[in-house]
Amino acid sequence: MHVTRQISRRAVLKATGAATGAAVGGVGIATAVGAAPAAAAGTSYAHPGLLHTRTDLSRMAAKVKAGAAPYAAGYARLTANRHAQSSWTANPQDIVYRGGTSPQNYPTLYNDVHAAYQNALRYHVGGDSAHADTAVAILNAWSAKLTAVQGSADRFLLAGLQGYQAANAAELVRDHGDFDLGRFQEMQSKVFGAVSDAFLAHHNGAFVTNYWPNWDLANMACVLATGILCDDRAQVTRAVDYFKHGAGLGAVKNAIPVVHDDGLAEWLEAGRDQGHSLLGVGLMGSLCEMAWNQGIDLYGYDDSRFLKGAQYVAKWSLGGKVSYTSNTRQKGAPGVWSGSETATAAGGVDPNMQRPIWAMIASHYTKRRGVSATYLTQIAARSAPEGGGGDYGPNSGGFDQLGFGTLAFTRDKSATPTAAPTPGAPGAASASGGGSDPRPQTAATASASASPTAGGDLAATGSEDVIGWTAAAGVTAVAGGLLLLRRRDRVRRDGAQ
Repeated sequence: MHVTRQISRRAVLKATGAATGAAVGGVGIATAVGAAPAAAAGTSYAHPGLLHTRTDLSRMAAKVKAGAAPYAAGYARLTANRHAQSSWTANPQDIVYRGGTSPQNYPTLYNDVHAAYQNALRYHVGGDSAHADTAVAILNAWSAKLTAVQGSADRFLLAGLQGYQAANAAELVRDHGDFDLGRFQEMQSKVFGAVSDAFLAHHNGAFVTNYWPNWDLANMACVLATGILCDDRAQVTRAVDYFKHGAGLGAVKNAIPVVHDDGLAEWLEAGRDQGHSLLGVGLMGSLCEMAWNQGIDLYGYDDSRFLKGAQYVAKWSLGGKVSYTSNTRQKGAPGVWSGSETATAAGGVDPNMQRPIWAMIASHYTKRRGVSATYLTQIAARSAPEGGGGDYGPNSGGFDQLGFGTLAFTRDKSATPTAAPTPGAPGAASASGGGSDPRPQTAATASASASPTAGGDLAATGSEDVIGWTAAAGVTAVAGGLLLLRRRDRVRRDGAQ
């Protein structure tokens, strides 16, 4: 990989992000923001219906009870995880900080969120109500206390990652008699959903190409999960529309900008590093799965573009050679500082690097759809049985995915492979924004960066890439950024740009 940078500074900025209480575009984003969005009249989604449906949970329970492989091995990983124990006690905070100069207490949140999810999943599979009670106690404790997420620009990663994960944990216990669903929905919307929505709208005041795809994808996942949990069609529509037509690098045609004749498609962050590429693939997969369970097919959007990108990253991560098209992205913020960065080759890989992301994606394409996905099949087999938060190191990168895909997503091959999901609720599929859309597509973008930050924290940006400032700096929201990009996309047939 060869990366060059050109940066001209107009002002000296702190790389630690916006100060507490900063606002962008008139929306407070370092404190709890606004009122919980009202659900559209008559809108209801299938529940449970985020990463797991009732059918999925019944399948897991039956397979484990029968001792079927590989479910039994996947369940053994779950029960062995220290977060999946009914003795777990929550440690809720009023304000959670990530980045900046404040105390970095965000590990408390991601450990508790994963404990809630793992206990809830263990209850559905194993049947012990003590685990459901523990999950409810954790979630109730947080919804009674948490008021804001703050810190540097990394607070957006916190809101996105832990926001979509918390929603998934809550979805699994939403019918529990002791769960305060209404209070949790309010916290989910105000503390997580609003911050993620603000990021997608304003990108912290930076050029839209300043932030890597995983930033957008984490916040897209949070907005989508919040919308489904809260039966808010507007939020679901925003997330799905952004996936298809968003200006940022997380939109599917920007995250996967080049499709080759061999059926593989370049993953944008391959020009950065392997760890963040795996993070992005896992987040896009989670986004597609949550949408699918509500009758919205993002897996198959644009001739299954995500399949081609996931296959590319799988082959690359297995040590295979992949093509890469040189590209340049714009960095910085309007009126503050600007620069550019060019990547000319995919980065190096460690074939032993693992993240629990592959079972879900491989199972969808090969079992539900019945298509061949050689690299996905190989890497999913190598990664099995997948663990979850706490099994991949103590830093936040080890908690970026909920995991346990071998247990949760392994399925028998469908006798009638489908090209479209079954809608989860009346009207749900219409939220996908399907059909032709006359709005012009944002030009696909690409990027490069320094190597991962120390400590293996895959979600952290590193000081070079964090853009942050206070509202007093005069930064306003931007609709987009200029990016010079040389690219080729041989299979795009619809002519959209």
